Amino acid sequence: MGRSTRTRITDVAKLAGVSLSTVSRAMNDNPTVDPALVERVKAAAAELGYTANPLARSLVLGRTQTVAVVIPDLENPTYQAILRGLSRAASTDEYHVLIADSVEDLDNERALARTTRLRTDGIVLCAPRMPEEELQELLPDLSPAVVINRSPQPDTPVVAADYGAGLREIIEHLTGLGHRHLAYLAGSERSASHRARQDAIARAVAEIADLRIDEIPTGVDFDSGAAAADAVLASDATGVLAFNDLVALGLLSALRSRGIDVPERLSIAGFDDIPFAANATPPLTTASVPASDLGAQAWQAMHALLEGGRPTAASTVVPALVVRETTAPPLAQP
Repeated sequence: MGRSTRTRITDVAKLAGVSLSTVSRAMNDNPTVDPALVERVKAAAAELGYTANPLARSLVLGRTQTVAVVIPDLENPTYQAILRGLSRAASTDEYHVLIADSVEDLDNERALARTTRLRTDGIVLCAPRMPEEELQELLPDLSPAVVINRSPQPDTPVVAADYGAGLREIIEHLTGLGHRHLAYLAGSERSASHRARQDAIARAVAEIADLRIDEIPTGVDFDSGAAAADAVLASDATGVLAFNDLVALGLLSALRSRGIDVPERLSIAGFDDIPFAANATPPLTTASVPASDLGAQAWQAMHALLEGGRPTAASTVVPALVVRETTAPPLAQP
């Protein structure tokens, strides 16, 4: 069998009279290449029937064309939506996404961040659980990096949802219905969005007359919400602020299995507006987070870093209240 006659990047470089890196950058429409050179390289490529080999191009550019994303829980539909928005945006720029799940383990999160960054061109930390001081110390070693759902970071772009503002809208919705005793089913203590919720609760209690909100340590998944049913009922609260929709749906399921009517006996509000929320029985009141948009914005920031640009230091989206059928005025007290 004879040798392959497939045209190589070296053939194009020789015909065009330029370097290998110039061919790669020109074929990739890199704006730093002189337009006349781009035209010459593409003409040579067309004459030889050359199409760029992604692996060869990556080797020439010194890039993997891959970015890493470290998330705390791949089973959570919100993180799935963020990943979907990020990966779709990245694919339009001919990049791939490597996903690593830290399973809510802080040690695992640190190790994954360092390991995956070594194998990729950049890293996105999605809702990292590590303490603020540790995060700020780690980020320079990971550069280029982008962070999702944390407070603004020095020299690192952050894309975040305003969870405090979203929860305040839910609280105002419930208090507007007449509720004055609520229970907050708290999520991970290491979560920045949990702390934002706590701050919003403290402000609401200070500003709204006779409002009481009990915090019940719970968790972040369906089973955690179901397990909190006894504590919720024992609190005598008339409404519940669940950390997220999974927790709310778990609680709703447990209450329904006990024959407890929602919202007549107890109002429940979730957070995130995952696909299951609208199809629950009854449909769940929640705050809608544009998770896919968060992912797309995170990619825009990362792509700007990879191309030598200056992305916006911090970008924030505000969740929108979605009122459905799990919230109603509380029962009149005898």
